[in-house]
Amino acid sequence: MLAQVLPSWRDGATRTTILTFLDEVDHIPPNQRVAAFDNDGTMWSEKPNYTQLEFWLLELESAIGRDPALAGKPEFRAVLDGDRAALHELGLDRLATAFLDLFAGITPEAFNARVEAFFAEQRHPVRGVNYRQTRYQPMLELKDELVSRGFDFYIVSAGGAEFVRVIGEDFYGAKPEGVVGSQIDYEFGRDATGKARLLRLNRLVASGPNEGPGKPPNIQRILGRRPIVAGGNSAGDAEMLEYAKAYEGPSLALLVNHDDGEREYAYESVAGTFAADEKITDTAVRLGWTVISIKDDWSTVFAAS
Repeated sequence: MLAQVLPSWRDGATRTTILTFLDEVDHIPPNQRVAAFDNDGTMWSEKPNYTQLEFWLLELESAIGRDPALAGKPEFRAVLDGDRAALHELGLDRLATAFLDLFAGITPEAFNARVEAFFAEQRHPVRGVNYRQTRYQPMLELKDELVSRGFDFYIVSAGGAEFVRVIGEDFYGAKPEGVVGSQIDYEFGRDATGKARLLRLNRLVASGPNEGPGKPPNIQRILGRRPIVAGGNSAGDAEMLEYAKAYEGPSLALLVNHDDGEREYAYESVAGTFAADEKITDTAVRLGWTVISIKDDWSTVFAAS
């Protein structure tokens, strides 16, 4: 029977820790069974670039086709040239605002249609597969196992909430209201016929990027429920994992360690918006989280379809 649970996970300390937790689920009140997993680098591959960045670059190419002058904008010029020094000098906030300008003034429905087209038409730049096949099979199995035992599953990402919501239900079974991410601001108005509508602005809401210390407050504000199982891969997830681990009862804090250069990528995961004081794997050891080695703990890495 145990072999049928988490079949893509190799026998070892990590799988045993997870199975032990699953055996304790009956002692957890149903309304407290909440799991929150990061997306990039935790549920799907974030290399060679974040998927949302690939989407932005495609939209930038299209925008320049309509208005070639955009290529001269310092932020876009630095991106197109791969000028790391200029990118560092410009800073993430200025770069993000420049890309958000590409979608300012359009409706949520129009933005969703662009994202849907991207996932329908584009392939992973290295693996050449549909982005559904960049999901991690072992994490999907764990998600399904948690859901089968009464957990509500949520995606808590530093990426744009609206971007992830488009594919959240199809990829992970997470409904739009079950995705917590960096939130764009909107403006209410009316079109030429007087019909009410929302238009995207080129800024995030006041809480800023959904990363690091911002994740637990946003979880509470948006979901209103504390996770007791959390999964992440970088310092941007640290506070969420720490918050889950602090639950007074059975809990699970999981860190995906990217240490398989043959089947995936070998690299040290870092936050996108700040520099951490220590390696995230060192943080995990210090705080008693469960570190998942892709190389040692997963017999299969990617989902087949």
